[in-house]
Formats: sequence, structure tokens, C-alpha cells
Amino acid sequence: MGLSVRPTVLVSEVGPRDGLQNIQAILPLAVKQAWIAAEAAAGVREIEVGSFVSPKLLPQLADTAELVAFARQIPGLNVAVLVANRRGAEAAIAARVHKITIPLSVSETHSLRNVRRSHAEMLDEVRVIGALLRDLPPGERPVLEGGLSTAFGCTLEGPVPVERVARLGLALLQAGCDEIGLSDTAGYANPAQIKTVVRAVRAAVGEAALSSLHLHNTRGLGLANVLAGLDVGISTFDGSLCGLGGCPFAPGASGNVVTEDLVFMLESMGLDTGIDLARLLEVRRILRTALPQEPLHGFTADAGLPLHYADRGRRPA
Repeated sequence: MGLSVRPTVLVSEVGPRDGLQNIQAILPLAVKQAWIAAEAAAGVREIEVGSFVSPKLLPQLADTAELVAFARQIPGLNVAVLVANRRGAEAAIAARVHKITIPLSVSETHSLRNVRRSHAEMLDEVRVIGALLRDLPPGERPVLEGGLSTAFGCTLEGPVPVERVARLGLALLQAGCDEIGLSDTAGYANPAQIKTVVRAVRAAVGEAALSSLHLHNTRGLGLANVLAGLDVGISTFDGSLCGLGGCPFAPGASGNVVTEDLVFMLESMGLDTGIDLARLLEVRRILRTALPQEPLHGFTADAGLPLHYADRGRRPA
């Protein structure tokens, strides 16, 4: 008999956006292109390549349009960006991205600090963007994701009510989003909380509308929270190569889940990411050379792959 089909999990790389926005160094365009191309060659199927925001605010991401144009030429790669308003969405549409994420912080204090808009103002932006997308031909229409930031707690406000997370998730769908993602911006989440919040939001928006989690490893629970997400049917997880990144407007919230460690865990469990981990680990050399002063994280890179790792996920014939 042949091998059984392994369940598929999408690992979405957010390093070129979330990883770089929180460091001082500005990577040359050619280095970012090499990074994106190398990850795609390793089997990464979705990469958030940047953000259409003011270069005065985030000069590290000023070349996002050029990166989208480059990444769009890579066969099979889903090219994603983050925007904060209509102007950013218009730039993303003009660049012909596949996916747009717009953040809505469950903590209104964080929203005012991060994008300088209240909940009501951000939902108005989503309605305008949704209308823009509806005017596009179906084949040219990017997916619009509403990213619920600080969905598990906020360093500025503290705990956030689960009911508010669910209510805002539904409001995003009603305003024009195609799907919802939950972000542990402050790194506060624990596995039990992951399950509680995911179930509450799905009860409000429907199971199909929520499939992704953006988790931080700030307090060492990143992969434990991934496991909790898997238990409740989440099938897309963000990661950042070398664990770069965090939110500049959430004090102490550095440290995205390390993409390499995430892939190792998923593949070791018999899940299919489509990613060649040995090749992915080689991509770290690009960042090690380009960011010599930046700490690079990752247990798998430090320990190496175990013997017989290539046999992971196989079923007896």
C-alpha cells in the first residue's frame, strides 16, 4: 500500500513584514528578494512580504511595492501584505497582491496607539476597502483578512473580554472581510485561552471564517499555543524566520514563533507543511549575514535535525 495522505497545515511566513518592522536595520531590497526567493524554494507557500504604510513611520518597509512585484513572479507563492487604511489598500490592489490583512486591535487603547484610530473608525476603513474590492473582477480580487490584534490580552489595557473579540470579529465580516485571524500581539495567550477564544469567535462568525493564528513566543508558550490551535481545527499559523519581530506598540511583546521550530514540530507530528526544513534552515544564512548584530532565535537550528528526520510522517506500507 502507498503512504497515507497527511493532514495539511499552512505555515505563513511573516518575517519580511513583522520581523523587520521592529528592528532598526534597513535591509537592502536585494537581500529581501533573496530571502523571499529562498523561502519559496524551500516550499513556503505564503509570505507576508511587507506593509503599505508611510515610509516615515516604517522606513524598513518602504520597498514593499517592489517586493510584491518580485514575489508575484514566483510560481505558486501567495503574496500577502498588511495595510492600515484605504490608501494602503489602494496601493496593495495596484500591486496585485493575493491577500490583504487589515489589523483591528481588540484593545482600543492599542488601536489608537498602533493605527491612531478607534474601533468605529477602523471598521469604517474596512467598509471602504471592502467596497473597493467588490468593484474588482473576481479573478483580480485579493482576499481581505481582518486581523484581530491583542485578541488574548494587551500590555496597555490588560485582559480583553472574550465577548469583545467575538463581537469585533463579526463586525469585521459584516464590514467586508472575507476571513478573520487572531493575533497574540502581547504574547499573553495560554493553550486553554486559545481554545476558549477560538471557539467563541467561531460561534459568532462561523467555523470557516476563522482558520489562522498569529502567535508570539514572548513567554515561551508559542508552540504550546499552536498545539491548542490544532486541537480546535486551526489550519494556518504565522511564523517568522529566526523568530524576528514583534509589535513596536506593545511593550515587551517581541518574539514571533520561529518558523523553523514550527515546521519541525508540525512535520514531526506527521502533518504536511510542504516545506523542506533542511532547505529552510539554510535560509538563516541570509539573515545572519545581513543582520550580524541582531539575535537570531531557533532551537531546531541550534540542535540540528535528528537522525531519520526524513522519515517523519510516514505510515507503514
